[in-house]
Amino acid sequence: MNFIKNYFQLDKYKTNIKVEFIAGLTTFISMSYILFVNPSVLGASGMNTGAVFTATALASALGTAIMGIVANYPIGEAPALGINAFFAYTVCIGMHVKWQTALASVFVASIIFILITLFKLREKIIDSIPADLKFAISSGIGLFIAFLGLQNGKLIVANKSTLVGLGSLHDPLVWVTIFGLLVTVILMILQVPGAIFIGMVLAAVFGICTGQIALPHKIISTAPSLAPTFGQAIFHIKDINTVQMWVVVLTFLLVTFFDTAGTLIGLAQQAGFMKNNKMPRVGKALAADSSAMAVGSILGTSPVGAFVESSAGIAVGGRTGLTAVFVAIFFLISMIFSPLLGVFTSQVTAPALIIVGVLMAQNTAHIHWNKLEIAVPAFLIILGMPLTYSISDGLSWGMITYPICMISAKRGKEISPMMWVLFVVFLIFLWVLNF
Repeated sequence: MNFIKNYFQLDKYKTNIKVEFIAGLTTFISMSYILFVNPSVLGASGMNTGAVFTATALASALGTAIMGIVANYPIGEAPALGINAFFAYTVCIGMHVKWQTALASVFVASIIFILITLFKLREKIIDSIPADLKFAISSGIGLFIAFLGLQNGKLIVANKSTLVGLGSLHDPLVWVTIFGLLVTVILMILQVPGAIFIGMVLAAVFGICTGQIALPHKIISTAPSLAPTFGQAIFHIKDINTVQMWVVVLTFLLVTFFDTAGTLIGLAQQAGFMKNNKMPRVGKALAADSSAMAVGSILGTSPVGAFVESSAGIAVGGRTGLTAVFVAIFFLISMIFSPLLGVFTSQVTAPALIIVGVLMAQNTAHIHWNKLEIAVPAFLIILGMPLTYSISDGLSWGMITYPICMISAKRGKEISPMMWVLFVVFLIFLWVLNF
């Protein structure tokens, strides 16, 4: 116990093993949906869903363990939503690229990722972003995950006339979300320890009692084989021999790069880790997701990166890598107890995402809204993330407008060289996505 306390510096961060365990469990439950969503999405490309399930669990466990043990951050890693849809629907179905070749593209992108990390380029980029924009990134991610929660809980649904609209109260599943949200809010206001996790458990019980969530038929099941996908990324590197495929590699690289950077900044802001506008041990954190991305592609899954749902564990007190280690252990266990995960449906985890969104949105208070040259790019980041359904797209709005606004305010000398580089990179990024 003393070794664990000293290694993860629990006393320094004013936490303990119990708090870190609850935080790890909360983060895992908030992330666990990816175990079922990722196989469903990647399955559309022709991949074996059972193999993708196991690959998702193993890649998430590895990346999260590295994040915890090496970087000492309470941040979980898993295949990112959005980029997996790009993998399946744009690359494989839209471009008619075989899923094996798409995996090879992810692997090549991850190698470039690792090289960029080794030369500390990613670290320099993150440190160069102004404090106001860092707060905007954190707030934007908060709105984004709250929007995800509202959507998962069916409180917000698609609407042909207005794009989105209010969900129907006639849908019984909506009431699972409403019940969980109200209970969690009350527990949070009463400052009950582990309120978010307790809220999810009570929402699951409510769903079972009302017949909206089915009890699992069995508790333990054997993990599906990796054989259909394992190693295919290596075997098909030779297929990356056209301009189109290198555009795919570049897109995987850029989207994962900025999604992860934005997520790390947002989570670090939420947990209070930022020191003098810099994220301590950021190089080690970046090494965790780049290595997980490489291994994940070999196992058979789309790019792995820092998961915004880690904010749920941070919200209940997770402050060290011990939280991440617990998350990694739960991912490994999940391969055996996968039937139990079905109890924690998207409606059960939705309230946690909404509440965490509220907590992260508090960072808007630190933005200098009275200065329009700061307010405009910050606002576009905050608004852009949920409306484009992408952290990296929202980032691009702010990073492109920031230099323009600063020059207009005759503050061009305050723009660092790296911010000018980001200005150009994001212009290319948006062009590549549209191309």
